[in-house]
Amino acid sequence: MKKQLLLFGMILCGLNFYAQNRSSIVGKISDGNGYLPGVNVVVLEGKNGVTTNLDGSFQLTNLVGEKIKVAISYLGYKEITKEVNLAPGVNNLGTITMDEEEGVLSEVIIKGFTAPSQIKALSIKKKSFAIMDVLAADAVGKLPDRNAAEAVQRMPGVSVNRYHGEANQVSVRGTPFGWNSTLYNGNRLPSASVFGSRNTLLDAIPTEMIQYIQLSKAITPDIEGDAIGGSVDFISRIAQSKDMLNVSLGGGYNQRANKSTYNGSVVFGKRFFDKKLGVVLAASIWDRNFSTDEMVVDYNINAANQGQRYAINSVNAKRYFGSRKTKAFSGTIDFELNESNKFFGKFLIDKFEDVRPVYESFYDFAKKRYVYSYRYSFYETALNSFEVGGNHLIGSKVKVDWSVSSNDMDYILNTPPNMPKNQRGLPIAQFTQNLSGDFGNRATDGLVYNLFDSPDANGVDLFNIDPKLTNPNDFLDPTRLQLTQLVIYQTNQKDKDKIAQFNLTYNPTAALSLKMGAKGKLKKYEGQLTPLAFLPGAALGIPGSPALRTLSEFKTEAYPNESTSFKEIGGTFAPLIVDPITKGELFRIFTPDYLADNGFADYSSKSNPTTKYVAHENVFSNYLMTTYKLTDKTTLIGGVRNEYTMINIKSAKYDVETKTVTTVEENNSYNAFLPMLHIKYAANDYMNIRAAYTRTFSRANFGDLNPGENVDTTNPGLVKITKGNADLLPTFANNFDLMGEYFLDDIGLITAGVFYKDLSNYIFKDLSVQKIDNFDYLITQPKNVENASLYGFEMGITKRFTEWDNFFGGFGIDLNGAFIKSSLKVNRFDADGGLVAVDKTTLPNQSKFLFNSSIFYEKYGFMFKIAGNYRGKSVETINQNLGPDYYISARSNFTVDFSADYSISDKLKVFMEVRNLANTPFQQYLGTNEKRFTSSEWSAINGQLGVKYQIF
Repeated sequence: MKKQLLLFGMILCGLNFYAQNRSSIVGKISDGNGYLPGVNVVVLEGKNGVTTNLDGSFQLTNLVGEKIKVAISYLGYKEITKEVNLAPGVNNLGTITMDEEEGVLSEVIIKGFTAPSQIKALSIKKKSFAIMDVLAADAVGKLPDRNAAEAVQRMPGVSVNRYHGEANQVSVRGTPFGWNSTLYNGNRLPSASVFGSRNTLLDAIPTEMIQYIQLSKAITPDIEGDAIGGSVDFISRIAQSKDMLNVSLGGGYNQRANKSTYNGSVVFGKRFFDKKLGVVLAASIWDRNFSTDEMVVDYNINAANQGQRYAINSVNAKRYFGSRKTKAFSGTIDFELNESNKFFGKFLIDKFEDVRPVYESFYDFAKKRYVYSYRYSFYETALNSFEVGGNHLIGSKVKVDWSVSSNDMDYILNTPPNMPKNQRGLPIAQFTQNLSGDFGNRATDGLVYNLFDSPDANGVDLFNIDPKLTNPNDFLDPTRLQLTQLVIYQTNQKDKDKIAQFNLTYNPTAALSLKMGAKGKLKKYEGQLTPLAFLPGAALGIPGSPALRTLSEFKTEAYPNESTSFKEIGGTFAPLIVDPITKGELFRIFTPDYLADNGFADYSSKSNPTTKYVAHENVFSNYLMTTYKLTDKTTLIGGVRNEYTMINIKSAKYDVETKTVTTVEENNSYNAFLPMLHIKYAANDYMNIRAAYTRTFSRANFGDLNPGENVDTTNPGLVKITKGNADLLPTFANNFDLMGEYFLDDIGLITAGVFYKDLSNYIFKDLSVQKIDNFDYLITQPKNVENASLYGFEMGITKRFTEWDNFFGGFGIDLNGAFIKSSLKVNRFDADGGLVAVDKTTLPNQSKFLFNSSIFYEKYGFMFKIAGNYRGKSVETINQNLGPDYYISARSNFTVDFSADYSISDKLKVFMEVRNLANTPFQQYLGTNEKRFTSSEWSAINGQLGVKYQIF
């Protein structure tokens, strides 16, 4: 290592000596309020030119002579020509301020809400080498989005996963969520989430912390290669050229919860010491109540008789009724020591609290009973990020930047509070009531079906269930609901990263740029999915055990907001509504004394140690990238990235025969060699044509690599076992992209392109039924399949109708859509392992059609926007053994949101946001019939009204 550092130092000294006879120019471009990215800065003699970086800075190198003229141009602003007297070395022009052009476009820029940020975003996109889309901070703030995932979904080719009404995961071009990397200032964020997945849950990240969002669909070698779908980089705020103090306050309402919400934020930015020291601080809080109703249906897919696999085992009516609070504090400090040396420090402290009481009532048709459960979860997610670094110019040709950072994320459940710390998690109390009669809607074979699946006229309509009780006294009764099981589900996850990196850029000529770099990341991941089960002796028939307790013996409270329960389907589950026990009673039940006094014993699986694991992953990457301006219009960007990964996972294995647990340690390593080539052709000032080949990959989730297994007994019916697979290989992709971009004069854009991905070692979650000790179990296990492919077409248009007269000139549209098709071959085997069929399907989570649309108006100090987001149906879960008739798919989904702003003065604005106007449910189904629901979840219309005040 010492030899490598010495060699690196000698190279820098040599480059510095070589560069001393040349000159360079540095500076920043501003509009008087903030720094401008993507500004053209061109030397008129020789056409040597660059564009400004995200912080508005630029550097022109390899300059000769004593005097040159520099032209500075930017959409909507007056062009500037400056005459510069060159001195050897670095010439600092300071901050150059641009003025808006006069005319219609000037009015849009000066008085507009989103136009200035759109100019920045389009300028970055136009000048970028990667195929990317960009959102700027102001544009994010003008959408009705309060977390990062909600904002990203507005970008072309992007869809989101909604969890209880709130977007939390991002998919690019229909690829699985885990194939899309989430970066914060260029480093992939940790991802402490249930099941050990690598995709960061973005509902914990507020939009107030973000300056830019860059979505790279075809990456360059200087971007982390674990990004088959795309790379979403959240760029934090920096201090602008003008001092800033903005305050925002808002309050809102959730229709289903019938409760209020509030949010507030403060952003402060200032530059000191002749603009050399910049400080920006941002703080925000968002406290919201939420409620969703979800119907969950469990089918008899393990039946030996194929004709009975669509029979319904149980129907669960769930109500989520909780609150969420996001608190965040972030900041950036940058210091310019001189024109050649700059240093920075950045931090983000984010805490997301998700309080989620859940009320569940089942029709358990298979066991002729009711099941009622109450759970109270308090999920705490903490994200902390700290980074320091520097940027250094060495002579006129060499630039070096470096940084070291620490990122960590914790996902913790610390309830119930009275249990020992090693027995805390998600507490669930389950009550059952056996019927003296039966449910009367059974078919001739004695099972319950959807009406359209029934072998006769008997069955149920899931949206209008009539249990047809044979004994009218078999109603759900708190005096007969007996406490028969207590479960604590432990799901804590911790992800910690230590990162060091450097990049060196060398510009030997005006047409050629060489960039190289290295990064080391040390990761520690701790995960678990551990169910603790406590059963009463009376339920097991143990003589002398205390009698079972009934729901009526506990302190209860009113069912939350009963009038809105499943209102979209007429309150069909009203017979299942029962007043729940209180949170205090739940915590009283989960105490060692209560368990002992009431005959409860710990019957947790002896294999539970296999559900816990600790993983260490060390990644060492380096790259070399060349940018060559072949002609005035054609630029080649090529290079290679190499990422070497070493993984160590410690867990446990359970021997069923000896009933013993042994420690197991798995080690694995692999290399990812990733060549890339981009061609950018700038036909004229308005049009770009881009072509790219990139090779990328996706690492397996830690939960999938864990050699242990998890046994889930919390649901009635089939016991579910989740297994890991330490032999999983990463998925690789060869990506081909062709994209055209046409930039309009009125801050608009037309894009169209095609893409293709050739995939190998695809990882999917296989569902199969296995018989163990004469009992049927539903087994979920990740596996590799050989090949898959994905291709598609995307296009979009952003257009302001500024050519229309007067009032109508404020209208505009923003439309983008993607048509995507994928192909995946899945081998189907019989019980003896023989190949039965090769099924063709799509990739999980991949929608055939994605569409984003918005109509907006922006003039006279007023702005409104109606935004729609459509995601087509997609396969979500593959059942390898049973085939496509038993795949679980998601139906298409369309959401509509509305936002409006009005400027009372230059400093004071009022805003209104309304989300989920269409209130479309998120629904999944089994097989090919979209009415064979496995789940259907309704959230609610919600919104807020507030004020924003710019103090200075």
